[in-house]
Amino acid sequence: MRKEWLETDYYAVLGVSKEASDKDIKKAYRKLAQQYHPDKNPGDAAAETRFKQANEAYDVLGDTDQRKEYDHARQMGQFVGTPGGGHQYVRVEDLFGEGGAPFDLFGSGFGDLFGRAGGGGVRSTPRRGAHISAEMALTFHEAIAGVTKELSVNGARVKVKIPHGIEDGSRIRVRGKGAPGMNGASPGDLYVTVRVGSHPVFGRKGANLTLTVPITFVEAALGATITVPTLGDPVKLKVPAGTATGKTFRVSGRGVASAKSTGDLMVTVEVTVPAALSDEQRAKLEEFGALDPAANPRAHLGMS
Repeated sequence: MRKEWLETDYYAVLGVSKEASDKDIKKAYRKLAQQYHPDKNPGDAAAETRFKQANEAYDVLGDTDQRKEYDHARQMGQFVGTPGGGHQYVRVEDLFGEGGAPFDLFGSGFGDLFGRAGGGGVRSTPRRGAHISAEMALTFHEAIAGVTKELSVNGARVKVKIPHGIEDGSRIRVRGKGAPGMNGASPGDLYVTVRVGSHPVFGRKGANLTLTVPITFVEAALGATITVPTLGDPVKLKVPAGTATGKTFRVSGRGVASAKSTGDLMVTVEVTVPAALSDEQRAKLEEFGALDPAANPRAHLGMS
């Protein structure tokens, strides 16, 4: 147990009740992680702090054993930290020292705290090691294809297997690679949060890839078959006549493949307008406009 366990209400950090289910805790964490993700809030120190707080809270509450220990610690902290009731008031600083060093409330420290009054001896209790959080940077293609990479944790090299199709902000649990346990207890776990880099062409929304493709106004008006890139071979896409800018087409099965499913490629067309026209081109367009002088796309707005 650490000093911050008594000082910080991790349930409040995640915005859930103490009776919240594991599913609700995970859902609340993911919502906060997305809301305050550094990529969505560049240069925002407050958002970065909230993001780190959410990760710290989920490291504890997201693990069943750690959560039980945390709840117990909070209860004992209230017991020893509340004046009255026949017990001497004890400050957090008295438990941990001014430097905030870890204090084993359930092991030797707990026995020492209360044993002096009762004359009992100090008992060394096995304590599982703390969990460790780390981040790992991945390229867009590494996240899509999956990869095994190494991290340096407490001076040791740890191999982390990244499954294919992983999303930015996802966390991977590596069992037994956290801090060592005390008195023969098992070590904690390592939680790795992945940070996926961007791609110069594709975007990503879950299992789907997104792509914006420019088309000419002639292709938009008359229709065309265009070639679009994918993560594999290029594919043909039929653009119907009369397609407006912003129209999105779905190319099935060309998204991100994961262990559960494969997403699609969502292609959004953007109609481009030439910045300069030759005299002949201008004349042709004026001739085209004269063929339907009553056409007014702003008529529904009451404008000419």
